[in-house]
Amino acid sequence: MEGLTINEAAGTTGWSPRMLRYIESAGLIELPRTESGYRIFGPGELQRLRTLRELLARFDCALSDVAFARRLSADLDLRTSLDRWFEERPQRPEGVASGDWLGWEQDKHERLLALEPPRSGPGQPAPSRTAPRSGAGQPAPSRTAPPPNITENAVA
Repeated sequence: MEGLTINEAAGTTGWSPRMLRYIESAGLIELPRTESGYRIFGPGELQRLRTLRELLARFDCALSDVAFARRLSADLDLRTSLDRWFEERPQRPEGVASGDWLGWEQDKHERLLALEPPRSGPGQPAPSRTAPRSGAGQPAPSRTAPPPNITENAVA
């Protein structure tokens, strides 16, 4: 196979070898390999890397944005879920004042985190954690109480 090695391609395109590996792992470019596993950059791959750089500059976006767009175009479930999420409008639960919605959501999440972790399979215990979560099983702190005064307990 003829082509450039990753270091030669880096010198030609302006991308570092590390970034070239990231671009490949993100699925933005597919590279042929030698029998020993080395990446080979041919004229088509080099042109694609140049146009990628132009695309990033033109639209002022990051490689991670393009990688996510690639994933989004390939994953129908993800695309559908995100479309649905963007269309939804959060609904405040009945009986919760609009000013207390954030506190209600925080309390809800704390209650959910205090529940037993999900099981890894039917009838199988979940993998044990190395340490219990701080404050697990304790009532959530009041949202209206002022924070404790740290200086009262400070050592002189």
